[in-house]
Amino acid sequence: MTSDTSSAVAAGPGLRRVAAAALIGTTIEFYDFFIYGTAAALVFGPVFFPELGATGALLAAFSVYAVAFLARPLGALLFGHFGDRLGRKATLVVSLLLMGVSTAAVGLLPGYRDWGIWAPLLLVLLRICQGVGLGGEWGGAALLLAEHAPPERRGRYGAYLQLGPCAGFFLATGVFLALSEGLSEAAFTGWGWRLPFLASLGLVAVGLFVRLRITETPVFREEAERAEAPALDVLREHGRTVLLGGGAIMVGYALFYLTTTYALAYATAGLGAARGLVLGLLMVGAVAKGAAAWFTAGRSDRWGRRRGLQAATVLATAWALVLFPLLETVRTPLVALALVGAMAVLGCLFGPVAAYLPELFPTRVRYTGAALTYNIGGVVGGATAPLVATRLTGAYGTAEPVGWYLAGVGLVSLLCLWALPETRGSDLSRVRERRARAVGAGAAYEG
Repeated sequence: MTSDTSSAVAAGPGLRRVAAAALIGTTIEFYDFFIYGTAAALVFGPVFFPELGATGALLAAFSVYAVAFLARPLGALLFGHFGDRLGRKATLVVSLLLMGVSTAAVGLLPGYRDWGIWAPLLLVLLRICQGVGLGGEWGGAALLLAEHAPPERRGRYGAYLQLGPCAGFFLATGVFLALSEGLSEAAFTGWGWRLPFLASLGLVAVGLFVRLRITETPVFREEAERAEAPALDVLREHGRTVLLGGGAIMVGYALFYLTTTYALAYATAGLGAARGLVLGLLMVGAVAKGAAAWFTAGRSDRWGRRRGLQAATVLATAWALVLFPLLETVRTPLVALALVGAMAVLGCLFGPVAAYLPELFPTRVRYTGAALTYNIGGVVGGATAPLVATRLTGAYGTAEPVGWYLAGVGLVSLLCLWALPETRGSDLSRVRERRARAVGAGAAYEG
């Protein structure tokens, strides 16, 4: 499809409907994913691992939390296979259903005192299902926007996707804040925490209604070539791009989950900060993250994707060194600066990503490539960060070493970005793609 055709699509209601579907669906998927992280920090330890002691129960809850990250690349490969062979739309409907049913089932799961060892085992299984569902979600939603949008505005429309995690986190945190403030501790621990999980069914119904009304992307419809085994093709032809791309975004994952999950547990249980205060500040941070993502995503259409990501990564590396010292002052203005500032930096990091990752791969394997790259970054950066942080704080008695660990992750991400190409303005259509392959441009081509 040519740029002129893309612009025509953008001018009509079709792209607006696609943007709404991406935003709403991704909001729901990330709401489902984030409520587990909040529940793990606040309540899952005593509910599912009461025999392990306070620190052991928190580590166990975070370990199950990490299981979903390990399942996300599996979801990327599974949904990527069908997304590259059958289409983006139908695959996204299935991923939304899987996530919603798995999340609601967590809300019905009895605790350890009722079901014994079966309770945490089933929790692990449901968390794996969540990870598989989310592993297929982001890549497909990113392609819906990237393959509908005109090249000169691909970053701007990608911002709608990046607002989804912000909105999902805001909803998840807000629900837990309302419940924790409105219920007694016994009621919240006994049954109140289940309500956000059960509410997922209603949200999924809304998401399905919206997603079933959108059309398949023009770029995919016009692509005559279908990969027989997208996963094998991606790993064989674009493996370097996948690894570098995952490394480039891993600092964002590490900073996000250290701020929203580990810092929540550390500030409330370790430093004695009020739960409502920390949750409220994280909600403010979600708004700041969304605003920063909207700004940097749009600017990436002028500045370039890689340049914006490099600047944001430098900022994140620097912020890592002040995040926990500010938090440990337990002074409300400084705690607010630490948390809200970190979330704003995260918005700068993730803003251009929805346009950047799809532009790195050809149409025939774009779903698998973008989804796998995004979720490998999640495994390396997000799954391990709360576990490493808990260990470091336990060993040194302070969270300051966690900041140095995060800064080290940022330096690795910078090196990965340096090795990747700029992609702003790339033509995603099959004609340009074939031309790029014909001249040996390889995995990452520039428009």
